[in-house]
Amino acid sequence: MTFKQLGLSEAILKAVEEKGYKTPSPIQAKSIPPILQGRDVLASAQTGTGKTAGFTLPILQRLEESNITKRKAIRALILTPTRELAAQIYDNISEYSKYLDINSTVIFGGVKAGPQIRTLKQGVDILVATPGRLLDLHSQKELFLDKVEVFILDEADRMLDMGFVRDINKIMSLLPSKRQNLMFSATFSPEIKKLAGGILRNPVAVEAAPQNSSADTVSHKVYSVNKRQKAEVLIKLINENNWSQVLVFTRTKHGANNLTKKLNKANISAVAIHGNKSQGARTKALADFKAKEIRILVATDIAARGLDIPLLPHVINFELPNVPQDYIHRIGRTGRAGAEGEAISLVCSEETEYLKEIEKLLKDTIELEIIEDYEPTDTAPPLKTSTQSKTKGRNTRNSSQRRNYKSRNNSNSNNNSLSKRSRN
Repeated sequence: MTFKQLGLSEAILKAVEEKGYKTPSPIQAKSIPPILQGRDVLASAQTGTGKTAGFTLPILQRLEESNITKRKAIRALILTPTRELAAQIYDNISEYSKYLDINSTVIFGGVKAGPQIRTLKQGVDILVATPGRLLDLHSQKELFLDKVEVFILDEADRMLDMGFVRDINKIMSLLPSKRQNLMFSATFSPEIKKLAGGILRNPVAVEAAPQNSSADTVSHKVYSVNKRQKAEVLIKLINENNWSQVLVFTRTKHGANNLTKKLNKANISAVAIHGNKSQGARTKALADFKAKEIRILVATDIAARGLDIPLLPHVINFELPNVPQDYIHRIGRTGRAGAEGEAISLVCSEETEYLKEIEKLLKDTIELEIIEDYEPTDTAPPLKTSTQSKTKGRNTRNSSQRRNYKSRNNSNSNNNSLSKRSRN
């Protein structure tokens, strides 16, 4: 099958071809036709399979075909959980709409609202937004959602995990009742399917891979090590293998900062990216990493979604996540678009239960390997895992995190907003 056979216009096909894509991915082939027909869609696919193009391409075409000349109303709203993902989606829309008379912009917190407001006043067709900044600007009457024709909820499972359900419901109450609804996600828990039931109308369900699965292009490796020797082992692996681009995950911001200091002290260029960093610092860190000006990007799970790094060869779990599904999202940064990738985990005795739950999720056993001279001797008992089904306690914690996140979103900084007006 080709993109042309999916019914896309010549203008969009030209932009897709310039991006270097020849044939649609499975999720694109399954989702684009029903979206073009105006159907609601519930789509699930593993990360790195082209979900973003799966909804941006047909939505661009539907908006262009409707031929509305007034450019003051937001006609499509794409809601995402993180700033990085919002920026990535916006970049894709900008590239795919380069030959269309479609205006788009992105709004999120951590930057000044002024430039975003000025762009909105000029009129946009497509708005990509995070919940906090969207509701903030709506409360200030700087944007209105009563003309939205299409509502897209991306990474819905992450939205739920971050405690955004109340915000989603509030935003939906601001939308017109007659609209097309799309929900895309890497995974779909029972809670997410329940949420979908309140948003989607007679949806077409499409799935390009089993739930909670990793790409076949990713190989998994686990080293059993002492907790106190993890940094030393990581430095050894980077130097001996001469790795030039590695994404490393830690569980905490403090851990990310400490590990970055140790890597830099070992003459390995590294930078940390997490929620306490300003948006400007996060954007620069990611840009430098993509340009290979730094070798190592140390991230918390805020970066597990929305980081699009072409041909990233290695993802390392310096610490395993205590939510097994987060392992899928982390390693989804490698092995993308058919490329080979390697996921390496450094596991101490405290994390053995985390590993067991991840193996259950993968429906596979990952053989433990031991590095010579770093034989593990730790005897600390394993910590308990959290699962998506244990939402009661986690929602309380995540609600607090969400409030802090929204508070940061509403703060000002000296960074410029991302915006673009793409015309013929």
